[in-house]
Amino acid sequence: MTGTTSRTSGARLAVQVITKGEDLAALSAEWADLYARSSAATPFQSYGWLCSWWRVYGVSGRLRVFLARRDGRLVAAAPFRLEHRMGCRVLTPVGGEQSDFTDIVVDDAEDDAGLLELRAGLLAQPGWDVIDVPEARPGAAIRRLAELWDGRSWTLPASTCLQLPGRPVDQVLAGLKASRARRLRSALRKLDTLDLSVTPVGADRAEHTMAELLRLHALQWESRPINTHHTHPRFREHLTRAAQSMVADGHAALAEFRIGGRLLACDFTVIGKDFVGGYLYGAHPDLRAEADVLMMLLRQNLTMAHRLGKPVLSLLRGDEPYKAKWECEAVANQRVLLGRGVRAAAYAATARMRAAGRDLVKRRCPRLVQKVASWR
Repeated sequence: MTGTTSRTSGARLAVQVITKGEDLAALSAEWADLYARSSAATPFQSYGWLCSWWRVYGVSGRLRVFLARRDGRLVAAAPFRLEHRMGCRVLTPVGGEQSDFTDIVVDDAEDDAGLLELRAGLLAQPGWDVIDVPEARPGAAIRRLAELWDGRSWTLPASTCLQLPGRPVDQVLAGLKASRARRLRSALRKLDTLDLSVTPVGADRAEHTMAELLRLHALQWESRPINTHHTHPRFREHLTRAAQSMVADGHAALAEFRIGGRLLACDFTVIGKDFVGGYLYGAHPDLRAEADVLMMLLRQNLTMAHRLGKPVLSLLRGDEPYKAKWECEAVANQRVLLGRGVRAAAYAATARMRAAGRDLVKRRCPRLVQKVASWR
């Protein structure tokens, strides 16, 4: 495997960096084993998601994946890529903006020992000034590493994620305000009058279903501003590859929704250790005229979360107003910056000023922010 050993501790933990995509691709079994031992890892740190993303979006010469092994067993991994921003050499997560949660992966059994060794290996590696992890959820390993960081670290506000308890829809509605619950139950009864069928999709049909999902997604945004990333061929290739692998590994689910046998919606959901998360769906405009699409999707995903024993259904990034009727709990991600040297301080100061500017716009122009959030 290409790479250099940057440090080996007395406890026989060796830190290595790989820089070639083929070496990342060769880590399939090791990465899956480490992922299973990390309670903080999310589907966006799974091998299927990361390897697919790098294959589609990666730039040759920019890969920097730090691996820590104890007695030959992989116990920590930090999947980064090298970027140049604001005069700094910045390590950012593999997975990019397409990932709702960004993090490193650490074996639970290592506790802080693995993080300390990983910290030493990162600091010993030349060629970078700042580590910038934009979407760290509560409990993320990178947040723990920031607390142990031997240097400057900063945390900034990031995205808000809304979530519901992973219980059947009737139980969730029972916890809402009475007037709101009545309106939502009315939408639920309307769904029950339709000839609606839901079909789970296996990995062997993921390519076909993902093509249909993105076709329907484009239709639902017809004549309205759409997130243009969702229309790019590269996004389709990444999502298709990732779905095939993640569905096979149990890290995601695909479903098709039909009324009277006609395919009218598809949904791609990620499955984490402690949550189910609705990532992307496509719905034909005809369906919106007949049913509350969000109700349809949430009922399906709440059922899945309950069946799998996941305590949370996450709506992932975005606190759009249309979700407010569900009285969701808001959970804040953080942007974590780890630095060394004077360049890192200047980078963090600029990031803070930009975050403060966005917060000012949010407070003074809430309608504009809502429009942008809906577009995203």
